[in-house]
Amino acid sequence: MKTFHLIDDGHCFVCGRQNVSGLNLDFRTENGKTFTEFVPQKVHQGFKDIVHGGIITTVLDEAMVKVVLSTGIEALTVEIAVRFKSTLSVGETSFVEAEIMRMGSRLIETTARMRKNDNTVVAEACAKLFRNA
Repeated sequence: MKTFHLIDDGHCFVCGRQNVSGLNLDFRTENGKTFTEFVPQKVHQGFKDIVHGGIITTVLDEAMVKVVLSTGIEALTVEIAVRFKSTLSVGETSFVEAEIMRMGSRLIETTARMRKNDNTVVAEACAKLFRNA
């Protein structure tokens, strides 16, 4: 993969404050884990009142990228796998947590989980991110 430089111009779909169509999520990192809260709206649904799996995947992906960025390393997702365990309803609060599992010389392996208020797991993901040279 070609060397890259990541520039945040505020228009990220997930966290960009300048993106009026985006999710505008806030992320925080503590003790090597990154967290966010997501309350999906009607525009995020697939079937009636059920959040689209692509939106859930996007939020999980962003959390895994953020946990790597929190270490000062620039990296891009090159592979992601998501296992859906439960549906998430429109308007239902969810909590996301991501962490780094393995830091290789070029690839970084991460995991993330989305759960509901009652701790029901909505989805789990693992991803490989390519480290910038």
